[in-house]
Amino acid sequence: MTDPGQHIWWLMSRASGVVALGLITASVVLGLLMANKLLRGKSVAAIHEQLSITGLVAIAVHGLTLLPDPWLHPGVAGIAVPFTMGYRTVFTGLGILAGYLTALLGLSFYLRRRIGPKLWRKAHRFTVLAYVMALVHTVGAGTDTGTAWLRTFLFATAVPIAVLFVMRLLPRRKPARKSAPARDGLLGGVRGGAGSAHPHPQPDLPGS
Repeated sequence: MTDPGQHIWWLMSRASGVVALGLITASVVLGLLMANKLLRGKSVAAIHEQLSITGLVAIAVHGLTLLPDPWLHPGVAGIAVPFTMGYRTVFTGLGILAGYLTALLGLSFYLRRRIGPKLWRKAHRFTVLAYVMALVHTVGAGTDTGTAWLRTFLFATAVPIAVLFVMRLLPRRKPARKSAPARDGLLGGVRGGAGSAHPHPQPDLPGS
């Protein structure tokens, strides 16, 4: 019988990886809802920020718990440098890149005033790219990909994220403004009527 203690680090990494994916997915969904102005408020923004930070912690745990794994032996370079790990190199490399990009975008919240809100919003569109890379990493390197519950979760979250992202890219219609000439004409008529009203017709003056 296999000793579960031999795989404890692998199990911890798997669990923290699933938690990280769930947190980042929730953060992306919430961010897109706010970007599309479907949700607003300081409390929503605070939840979005906390989800991102907690997700970063889970990503760090996901990588660090692989270091003591007696079977994988990734080494520091294996979990820190993309495409150097011997285990499913392409997919693990995409996961490391996704982690770096997620960290960069998540921590950029604290530099928002310096880089400006407009540039910050444009940069945050790459959050979806980080999510896609994490998704590919999960499917290609994860050992739980064949389970029904994970497939259901991935499909149930990927579809709404794709829809919300397309909505975010579509041009927004500006609200129609009231016709300025109509207002000016109305006000002009009122002013003209008030200024030109005479109780008696003026007589014709010589030379007029």
